[in-house]
Amino acid sequence: MSESGYKKFTILHSNDIHGDFLAEVREGKGKLIGGLSLLSGYINKVRQEEENVLYLVSGDMVQGSLIDLEFKGISTMEIMNYLSPDVVALGNHELDYGLPHLLFLEKIANFPIVNANLYIKKYNKRLMRPYLILRKAGFDILFTGIITDKILDSLKMDNLIGSFISLEEASSEIGKITNAYKNDDIDLTILLTHIGYESDLELAALLKPEWGVDLIIGGHSHTILDQPTKVNNILVAQAGMGTDQVGRYDLTVDDETNSIVEYKWQLIAINDDIAPPDAALQEYIESFKETIDRKYNTIISKFAKKLTHPAREIETALGNMFADAFAEIAQCDVMLVGSGSIRIKELGQIITLNDFRACFPYDDSLNRFTVDGKKLKKIFAYFMRKENRNGEGECYQVNSTIKAVYNDTKSLLEKLEFKGKAVTDSELYTICMQGYHMTNCATYLNITNEELVENENHKVVSTSAREVLEQYFRDNQNLSRDVEGRLVYTL
Repeated sequence: MSESGYKKFTILHSNDIHGDFLAEVREGKGKLIGGLSLLSGYINKVRQEEENVLYLVSGDMVQGSLIDLEFKGISTMEIMNYLSPDVVALGNHELDYGLPHLLFLEKIANFPIVNANLYIKKYNKRLMRPYLILRKAGFDILFTGIITDKILDSLKMDNLIGSFISLEEASSEIGKITNAYKNDDIDLTILLTHIGYESDLELAALLKPEWGVDLIIGGHSHTILDQPTKVNNILVAQAGMGTDQVGRYDLTVDDETNSIVEYKWQLIAINDDIAPPDAALQEYIESFKETIDRKYNTIISKFAKKLTHPAREIETALGNMFADAFAEIAQCDVMLVGSGSIRIKELGQIITLNDFRACFPYDDSLNRFTVDGKKLKKIFAYFMRKENRNGEGECYQVNSTIKAVYNDTKSLLEKLEFKGKAVTDSELYTICMQGYHMTNCATYLNITNEELVENENHKVVSTSAREVLEQYFRDNQNLSRDVEGRLVYTL
């Protein structure tokens, strides 16, 4: 039995770090912001100042930086070992290097990784550790983790692996864990999720009070909050993305009622005012950076001006550039570039190989199909819909021959033009997309693989979209693009 009375805990939490290892000096500000060495410095400071501290990460440690890409997540795990998180949950990007590699990365980690709903289907066995009970200051804390259904998108080719992915099924998995392991000695129950903020709220509403979940600490949608949201007496929080900030709970937990009696939550800005950087970690990160710089710090191109990609849900200048380049390479009428595959908010004017690889880390195929206008309108009507533009949906950038207008009030695609002329149902158009989006076209584009290949003429234009785009930028200097109204949303 745990000791009677109240106990104070400090919980620090991050999500969607995405290889954001290095501090930056922001325009107009003279101080360093973010980076793992500053974050580690703050965590070290809190661990020294407070008695009972936990540091938690809700998925997507990997992918998003050249350091992570070059070492396929091994560098990230080694660097995260310096931060020594108490518990980590899986995110969808932990699967980017493949399932066998994930299991290898798990062995490198000195910290526990929990997930309750990723299964080896044939044997109905969970792939990862489904729960963890940590004993802290005489109190027992139960952790479990839930993954987004995007995990299945990364594993489409692996029929052995599956996930109970609907919110109702995820809720049942949580019930299984808490029913089996939550007894009178469990003082606090924390659910680490990677399903997005809106889905967190829905999930919280589904959980039975008897299961005793106290906190949901989430990720995936990169949501910034002023304060946690309380649903079904469960506090739901998230901490944006990267290392520019960290969430902080200061809790008082009652041992008798196994409940939170008092809490304060803050989103703490990470900068060089808040704590000295962790010098040992900074030195370790620099050792990886030196390797990368030697290999990739060469100039491949120069844009006429800096191009930006501020949000994946809208048309962007950088997205237009990528879509136009791919359309020219693929010789297609319509190019759909996954907005999420462009991983940084700005590129240029000078572009090094380092910059380019960090911006576009995914090495995927380019696939061209022929579809009729009816199917093309169906695709645009689906991915442009308002409910898809919520930070959790899959959005796209398109090439200059396309203009699409979607009315949010009417939930209707009002206009789709190709080269200034309305797309007609019976006319045929060539459409190109990355392999990931081809594999998941039913989910993301509302069109099946069978419908995509119905007119035959399917061609793999390139087995490496990244290589052909890199060569395109080498061959074409001083390029420029603007936001032109290719994708327009009206009320």
